[in-house]
Amino acid sequence: MDQNEKTILKSFNPVKILIPVFLGLAATVWLFVRDDKVSELKGLAQANVWWLLAALLVLVVRDAGYMYRIRSLTDKFLTWRNSIDVIMLWEFASAITPSVVGGTTIATIILNKEGIPLGKSLAYVMLTAVLDNMFFILAAPIALLLTQGQVFPTFNLDPSDVAKLQSAFYISYSLIAVYTFAMIYALFVKPRAFKWLLLKSTSFRFLRKWRVNAFQHGNEIVWASEQLKGKSFNYWARAIISTIFVWSARYFLLNCLIAAFTDVTFSEHMLIISRNLIFWIVMLIAITPGGAGIVEMAFPSFFGIFLGGFSSIVVVLYRLITYYPYLILGSIFLPKWIAKVFGHYPKQNEVRV
Repeated sequence: MDQNEKTILKSFNPVKILIPVFLGLAATVWLFVRDDKVSELKGLAQANVWWLLAALLVLVVRDAGYMYRIRSLTDKFLTWRNSIDVIMLWEFASAITPSVVGGTTIATIILNKEGIPLGKSLAYVMLTAVLDNMFFILAAPIALLLTQGQVFPTFNLDPSDVAKLQSAFYISYSLIAVYTFAMIYALFVKPRAFKWLLLKSTSFRFLRKWRVNAFQHGNEIVWASEQLKGKSFNYWARAIISTIFVWSARYFLLNCLIAAFTDVTFSEHMLIISRNLIFWIVMLIAITPGGAGIVEMAFPSFFGIFLGGFSSIVVVLYRLITYYPYLILGSIFLPKWIAKVFGHYPKQNEVRV
């Protein structure tokens, strides 16, 4: 069996799929049982259907934006059909891995098996990570300035909890910024100097066991950097604009769900988007697959002030729309994709839900 196929099947094994499902469902049940909120499910009948449909439309538009971006980044090497496979499997990988890990390793293999050389596959995956992180780095300060401190929730939280939340945000933001600027330096400024730095830092005895990995990662950086040289202004413009578009759509989806249950003013819409940005940055350091369980628990503190008694319902809908569908779609796309790129369907005990 091809080593890449083994990696794919190992990453998408049933246990990794069931863990986030169990964590998410357990947290959801706890939210309703803790404060005896089961009766609140009746509130679904009060939802504005048009806003719910708008949320679904935003989801479809967002995924279309992701497909456009990956097709654009590959200079249209990927067809629209292949772009659908790539994005669905990429989202699937992200859903079953911790947010801090993400699905980047699997994404590189997926692009490579679609016929894109390894160096270019690495370049495109690294570039999407840099673009996504730069969106966070630039948007977060704007959100903090525009909301004048209201971006951090105080609903049902004591001052010490708010301070811990702020600390988690600033730590997460700092880690993202350091990682991103290091990647920018490595990819676009001095890739060979970065490789040398990795090798030098692992020359010490207590770090020597990571020297082979450092050498491999250094080579990957050099390969990726070479693939991104000489790209046109239009290439970078499409990459940046599509990144802003997909992340704006990703955040606005929650606005649609909240507006389905309560009247939201324009300023509140802006505050929701700002809080969602901070919410996602904090969740990036979540240790559970796809942030399962953690998202459900933290959601009411961030957005309960807008929803009141509808908070538990909206978090369930939010996860049903933005998370669980990718577990289902991924399990459908994966066997067909494996058959396409490896020439056979996986055995039943290799991948199933």
